[in-house]
Amino acid sequence: MGFVQADPIRAPARAQDLILRHRVRNYHAGDLERRYHQLGVEEDFFINYGFVTREVQALMHPRLKSRESPWSFMSAARRKRAQELLEFVRKRDRVHPREVEQHFSHGKVTNYWGGSSNASTRLLDAMHYQGLLRIVGRQSGIRLYAAYEHGSGPADKAERDARVDALADLVVGIYAPLPVRSLNMVIRRLRYAIPQWEREISRALLRARQRLAHGRVGGIDWYWPAHENPRQSREQEQVRLLAPFDPVVWDRYRFELLWGWTYRFEAYTPVAKRVRGYYALPLLWRDRVIGWANLAVEHGRIRADLGYVGLTPPRDPVFQQELAEELARMGQFLKVKGLSRRL
Repeated sequence: MGFVQADPIRAPARAQDLILRHRVRNYHAGDLERRYHQLGVEEDFFINYGFVTREVQALMHPRLKSRESPWSFMSAARRKRAQELLEFVRKRDRVHPREVEQHFSHGKVTNYWGGSSNASTRLLDAMHYQGLLRIVGRQSGIRLYAAYEHGSGPADKAERDARVDALADLVVGIYAPLPVRSLNMVIRRLRYAIPQWEREISRALLRARQRLAHGRVGGIDWYWPAHENPRQSREQEQVRLLAPFDPVVWDRYRFELLWGWTYRFEAYTPVAKRVRGYYALPLLWRDRVIGWANLAVEHGRIRADLGYVGLTPPRDPVFQQELAEELARMGQFLKVKGLSRRL
């Protein structure tokens, strides 16, 4: 895939694990974190935060414009703190944010959600995004940092355009087929991956629309990789519980076009305003998303609360059997005994 979106909420598992369990044989929750050192992947920001292959990361870095210093994104005072922090990390090989805070005591800052965060942690995040640091692992879910230096940028315009086009093809390959509105949106989100080339993204979008396969369905233009043939797809007699950020459901606009109802991620919605639950997993049956499930592990067993767009589940006995098998697979993925109850 090249990129897997990450999210820290575990209900019943983190988003990256829920995404990968459908795509990696014998995958179990936490395998990505446990095998991080063996896989040739890095944590970084693509169109969202997640895991990328090192080949993809090399296309995005260094996040510098021509003749720009890696420190130019900071004020003089913050640059001094960052340089001291980088030297501290180099001397220790790898550091936990707690070590940095204990050594520097940079104080507190307001975070993206209006709360309070350690200024040292925010500085680590900024230096990681800029490519001065890399994530070398996690300890109880907390990032561990090491110093890092990326390779050189593109030698000329042709190489730069080739890099941007490769990233555009990657994002389309993950999320296609895409209606034109979504194609525009998802490629423009590459500004987070390559802020140094943000002005080039509009031209990259035009090039992508020229080389991608496309067709008009229901009055809407759809795009997909030229080597794929949608007519060869086959409906599968299988139930799948998908992550809220799975490529199949990530684009909420496309979701409504394909399946005719609105899905929202409600973990950050006040309880009284939730419609489908804290961490509702879209329920895919054959080629349609027909409902959702909220899962929890209680006393070593899975508790599944199910909801359906049509209020009642399909009467097809094959569906009931496939649903039972999917819940059993979820138990294996989570390494729990089985189903506690199903509502």
